[in-house]
Amino acid sequence: MEATGRTALYVCSVLFILTEVSTELIHIPSSVHHGIEGKSMLLSVETRFPLDDVEIQGTWSHTRPSGRRTTLVTFTKETSIPDMMYRNHLLFREPNVSLLILKLNQDNEGDYYLNLNIAFHNKTGLVIKEERTVHVTVDVPVSTPVIEKRPSYAVVEDQANVTWNCSVERGTRVVFHWLRDNVTLGPSDRYHFSRDNSTLLINPVRKDDKGTYHCVASNAVSQGRRSRAVELTVYYGPYNLEVNSGQGLRTGEVFTINPGELVFFECQADSNPPNSYVWIAKSRNATQVITEGPRMEVLSYRLAQAEEYLCRAFNNATQKQDEAQFTLVVASLGTGKEKHTQEGSSVSPLAAITVCSLFFISFVVLFFLRRTCHPKRGHEDATEDFGIYEFVSIPGKMESAQASCRSLSRLESVQDMHTTIYDVIRQVPETPSHSLLK
Repeated sequence: MEATGRTALYVCSVLFILTEVSTELIHIPSSVHHGIEGKSMLLSVETRFPLDDVEIQGTWSHTRPSGRRTTLVTFTKETSIPDMMYRNHLLFREPNVSLLILKLNQDNEGDYYLNLNIAFHNKTGLVIKEERTVHVTVDVPVSTPVIEKRPSYAVVEDQANVTWNCSVERGTRVVFHWLRDNVTLGPSDRYHFSRDNSTLLINPVRKDDKGTYHCVASNAVSQGRRSRAVELTVYYGPYNLEVNSGQGLRTGEVFTINPGELVFFECQADSNPPNSYVWIAKSRNATQVITEGPRMEVLSYRLAQAEEYLCRAFNNATQKQDEAQFTLVVASLGTGKEKHTQEGSSVSPLAAITVCSLFFISFVVLFFLRRTCHPKRGHEDATEDFGIYEFVSIPGKMESAQASCRSLSRLESVQDMHTTIYDVIRQVPETPSHSLLK
């Protein structure tokens, strides 16, 4: 029973040691190393045990991409035996188990295997086996890429395609990508790339393809190297043709201007190269070219009440054209719209109310004076006015008031009426001098 317990304890101890050392005895910082041709490379190994307490035995071997495997060095804590074929290209210093490759070339690419046996002095018969693999690549740094465009001249949209090529003088395993106005381009229904992305075909070319292009080349040992900028010029248009004016009032495609007003119209469209413009007047039976250029001047006093016009834009490169039609109406827009014929002044609402009130008061006073100047009427007039009125005057004032009343029949203007009314009101005393009896 006692022997069985000791055996179980020993087994547990061994399992504990195996579990602990297998995860902590050695460590390789990186399992992939990218090397530069002609430079050295260190395959670093960190040992996590005291070398004085162990005995070690191991090998470094190399397997090329072709599958051929070679043992590079066999070592212990005190000695190392390198392969004679590689002893001038490798450096191994015991007891450190790291391997230094002195001068990299393409033959050094592949997988490097470390096989290490570790025996602890205080654990008789216990040997721990460790294996690690490191993948090594060897590349040539990338030179500045060269970009080429075919054709080298400007192209017409929807009628041509463009091929871009990117190349480097030096570099291995080069990866290319393309930028337009610093935005990365990807495959689409019109953008076609070669397998390594060194060639870009745009077919067909559109307006949106215009801009500044760069080619960027990189590999594992070189950050992105950018080519010089090359501009792609695309002839397109006309697009979005429209007619505008800073005068008059616009409603849809109808411009309304004041009589006698001088009006300028501008025709604009998105196009490359710039369009040529023609202004045409339309009538029922014919059309007439008025002027050429992006701007037209119209004098409204030369127009009929309404006339139709159109602006025609033509691109000589694309052989495309577009037209924008509009109607010009001559009508009074009110004060403040006559910009070229006279300086307008707006009438405030308060002034309008004041004028209307003055006319209303004048009418009331005039009505009152009529009753005053004709104090008694016949029965027929009384019936018409719904009552009989009696005029009672104050001596000395009646004669002047009657004279003023007679002058109302000789008024020649509104101003005369206002003056006469004012005179009458002054002559009537503040104390009631008349009464209206019904």
